[in-house]
Amino acid sequence: MLLTGAMVVIVLRLFFLQVIQHDHYVALATEEQVKKLVIPASRGTVYALDGDTPVPLVMNQQVYTLFADPMVVDEPTQVAQVVRDIAGGNLVVDNIEQNLTDGKKQKSMYRVLAKNVTLRQAELIKDKDLKGIGFQRVSKRVYPEGAMAAQTLGFVNNEGKGQYGIEQQLNDRLTGTDGILKSVTDVANVPLSIGKDNIRQEPVNGDNLVLTIDRNIQAKAQEALLAGLQRSGATHGSVLVMDPATGKVLALADFPTYSPADFTNVQDEQVFRNIATTEPYEPGSVLKTFTIATGIDKGVIDANSTFYNTDKIKVEDRTITNALKGVTGTITMQSALNNSLNTGMVTIAQRLGDGERINKTSRDTIYEYFHNRLGLGERTGVEIANEQKGILISPEEEQGNAVRYSNMAFGQGLNVTMMQVASGFSAIINGGTYHSPTVLAGTYDGGKLKPENNSTARPNVISPGASAKAKEMIHQARVGYTNTDTPGYYIGGKTGTSQTLENGEYINSQTVGTYLGFGGTDAEAKYVIMVQVSGKNMNLEGNKHAMPIFTDLSNWMLGYYQLQPRA
Repeated sequence: MLLTGAMVVIVLRLFFLQVIQHDHYVALATEEQVKKLVIPASRGTVYALDGDTPVPLVMNQQVYTLFADPMVVDEPTQVAQVVRDIAGGNLVVDNIEQNLTDGKKQKSMYRVLAKNVTLRQAELIKDKDLKGIGFQRVSKRVYPEGAMAAQTLGFVNNEGKGQYGIEQQLNDRLTGTDGILKSVTDVANVPLSIGKDNIRQEPVNGDNLVLTIDRNIQAKAQEALLAGLQRSGATHGSVLVMDPATGKVLALADFPTYSPADFTNVQDEQVFRNIATTEPYEPGSVLKTFTIATGIDKGVIDANSTFYNTDKIKVEDRTITNALKGVTGTITMQSALNNSLNTGMVTIAQRLGDGERINKTSRDTIYEYFHNRLGLGERTGVEIANEQKGILISPEEEQGNAVRYSNMAFGQGLNVTMMQVASGFSAIINGGTYHSPTVLAGTYDGGKLKPENNSTARPNVISPGASAKAKEMIHQARVGYTNTDTPGYYIGGKTGTSQTLENGEYINSQTVGTYLGFGGTDAEAKYVIMVQVSGKNMNLEGNKHAMPIFTDLSNWMLGYYQLQPRA
């Protein structure tokens, strides 16, 4: 009887374990035997253009993440010693033994011990036949062109996420989608080829992106910028080169710069930022080209229109003066542009209203052209992370008064980016079509460039006739100022010098020098170049410190494009 009772208990217990709790124990076995491993997608390569040929700026090097399953590791001290001896420079944990011991207590099956382990290091560790050790192949970004276009590119951090530049802005496209391997493994976590639960989902690699950046123009822009800063002693500078007919950005050079491969060594986060898109400033007199274009398009001035200049003009309770004194009397608007006279630009602003005051009609017109048509004070949408909007006060706001708009007419009283200014200026000199700027040319797949049209076009922001007249005035402003251009070409440009603001106050001992211009033939402007230079407690001028950088790069560009000079 006792034996029968015992048998009944055993049978009931077996029934409970094998039938009632069957699913529970299958799940435990599966958890122990089946591992879900990630198959990393390869991050997309990034290319610049050498003429029409894509050349790599950012590539991937295959490296490995070394991990351990603390539940399987039977000799933590041995594992720690081997890993330290072979991959000591790549460790992500200080005390490997303690990390593995803690992992076993917590029943953790995945602890990363080292990253960026080379193939050779991985092979040496594998030769030791350590239990519970595994490797996950990952990609490390390498830069065959070094620091070229660093602020445009950005970098990939240690978590595999893009930071700054196009790496951040287009991170989703570059990243791709990881695959999954769900497989029965042996005691050393090696996937076996058996098991009904095996699943393999292949990764989808990231897009290989081709930038509009021309590596030759980029290299020359960086060289010209550095040489110009060394001449002037300026500590910061930026150069932007754009194709005015398409909105394609051909070069973006910044200084100080850095190597994306060594981003962890950078002490100042500002070095990562692309000046042309993330640092709005008062551009100064280069914006007189916008005022001239607006006045011509509205029919209130042309190059030969005159006004009486006394070197000062009153706007409400403020008196505005010229930096250059002595060009007085009855003068033309061409002379006002040539000599960068603030009084001439304020006069245009008045003529956009009732002729005497910068009234609401005048302010509405300036806002319409500067903001709505030419894109100032608005993000351009260029594919670079952290683009800033800047500040352009509308006439509807309390601060959008006559005094502010008189200042805006000669480039102060607003904060805008170089990218905004260069894009709007391109429309002024290209026949009147605004092209939103882009740094993305397309994708590179199977050895072929597949173009993408990422720029939007808004025609007739000014009329073709107004564009031609404004372009000629800007050309004459340069011709009358310098003879340093290669003869036989059609070059135009305008200087700008502006004070900087700190805590809402202008600093007299610190100015930013800017130059904005175009170059090409009589028939077509092939490029727009904008240069900015600055330095703490430095008075820098557009004509002395920014213009020589423009001239150096412009003359080089004429030869690079092999443009034929006029006879």
